[in-house]
Amino acid sequence: MNDIDQSTALWPPPEGFVPRTLFVRVPSQVDGIEIYAPAPKEEAEETRTFKCRHCGGSIAYSASEQQLTCPYCGGTQALTTEEVGQAAAEFEFTLETMARARYGWGEERRELVCESCGAAVAVAPDVLTSTCAFCGSNRVHARDITGEQLRPTALIPFVVDRERLQAQVAEWLGRGWMHPPELRDVRALRELTGVYLPFWTFDAHIGADWKAEVGTPRTERYFSNGEWKTRTVIDWRWRSGQVHLPINDHLVAGTGHVSQVILGKVTPFDLDGLVAYEPGYLAGWQAKAYDVPLQDGWELAREEMRKQAKRACHSDTGSAHVRNFRMTADFADEHWRYILLPVYLASYPFEDRKFQVMVNGQTGKVAGQKPIAWLRVWLVIAAILAPGACLGLLGLLTIPLGGVGTIGLVLGFILLVAGLIGAIVIFQKARGSEEA
Repeated sequence: MNDIDQSTALWPPPEGFVPRTLFVRVPSQVDGIEIYAPAPKEEAEETRTFKCRHCGGSIAYSASEQQLTCPYCGGTQALTTEEVGQAAAEFEFTLETMARARYGWGEERRELVCESCGAAVAVAPDVLTSTCAFCGSNRVHARDITGEQLRPTALIPFVVDRERLQAQVAEWLGRGWMHPPELRDVRALRELTGVYLPFWTFDAHIGADWKAEVGTPRTERYFSNGEWKTRTVIDWRWRSGQVHLPINDHLVAGTGHVSQVILGKVTPFDLDGLVAYEPGYLAGWQAKAYDVPLQDGWELAREEMRKQAKRACHSDTGSAHVRNFRMTADFADEHWRYILLPVYLASYPFEDRKFQVMVNGQTGKVAGQKPIAWLRVWLVIAAILAPGACLGLLGLLTIPLGGVGTIGLVLGFILLVAGLIGAIVIFQKARGSEEA
């Protein structure tokens, strides 16, 4: 790296700051005005290629073997990186950190860009064509990688092998009475693509001061209409307190090209499985560069952390009765890191619509979207509502007979209300499964 006086660096940097660029102060002709200019760039790092030492063919990382494997001659090559777990390197929010950070993938790769959804993934240079794992489109084109993005500091390697997932995904697709049974035969089984997805992790210590009116319930007796009765009364008092909340490894997805709902269903990942970043783990696999910048990811994390702090403060009140709540939160010891996590993706068509399936490449957990057999759903809803409707109608017709008709009407109304609640639950569950 160039020998630069770090004391002249400015954080936050001037508008238009590019993460890889370090700014240094330059002479100014106007008193009181400071001018910064980009420092000279460092030499480009030599990238690596992964070839079999025995036959010269391209080798790939094998999830089942946990090492580089040649598909041509069967030769293997071990990766010597250490398992670092949650002790993986973290960084502070300073310009010096950005100056020390490494960039690019560290191996020879190029990008395939989907013309339909805009997702871009890094692949080996000998990959000619591909189907977009994010939307299923075949309209992709290749481009050179600029190398201006940060390099991950750690990753969790793929553990679950693609071949072992077929029966598991088939079982998931065919599960549930409200889905078409022919889902077991969809092409998603043969099109699962392993992609390392980008994630930011954030650490912070939050000191939150709160103030609110806190209610204490008590029971009192009172006299009304000639008899003594009891009632619950809330006594309100202003209270205040302070909560200290350490947050470690708060995950924020570094891409907006996957459903956050589905992603949430295949988590968690065991971050104890993190290993120091080694380009060999990417050999033969796709890797998604982040499209959610560090600063945007940090803003999302701060908002989620504030919600955690608010819940902790509400808990600190010791009461379920809180009003006029106010909180101020201070963040300290803020750190971040950029990691890759393994996910299998597939997008499959069904009746002129596309649905996405996602599998956790570390645990094998499956989640995604599945079409709904709405005829089945409406028939079940009708079956739930029918008893209440029929009994209520019978009650109406027999009201002239006296008490029997009234009882039938009341029971019919109760069954109808219960049926409506059940129908709403089923309908919401069906919609959630289809729109995840």
